[in-house]
Amino acid sequence: MDTNALMMPVELDVRVFDELDRLLSADVDLVVPTAVLDELEKLSAGGGTEGVAASVGADLATRCRAVETDESYADDAIVELAESGDADYVVTNDKPLRDRVLDCGIPVVGIRGHATLAITES
Repeated sequence: MDTNALMMPVELDVRVFDELDRLLSADVDLVVPTAVLDELEKLSAGGGTEGVAASVGADLATRCRAVETDESYADDAIVELAESGDADYVVTNDKPLRDRVLDCGIPVVGIRGHATLAITES
């Protein structure tokens, strides 16, 4: 799960965990790099919709298992997990990150239509 995936409920009105259950399964092991948690914390200190979305995202991230990576930048941490084979899917709505992950051969779960997630494969 990347930063914008965890912010989707506020920014895009997506019930991200319900959608993931529908697409994948209820027993999937959701992970979030600690770099993503750090980014959410920084963004939540700001105001406006982005700050609220990041705060909600940080709360939602507690439903995921936090993992350490060597990368401190959130997108690079996601790619590190994809390259290492430690990810079956990546959840993101970030097009540049999606392309980097697809280049690693990992399917990406992202927004499709209104409030619906879909899987994209390379």
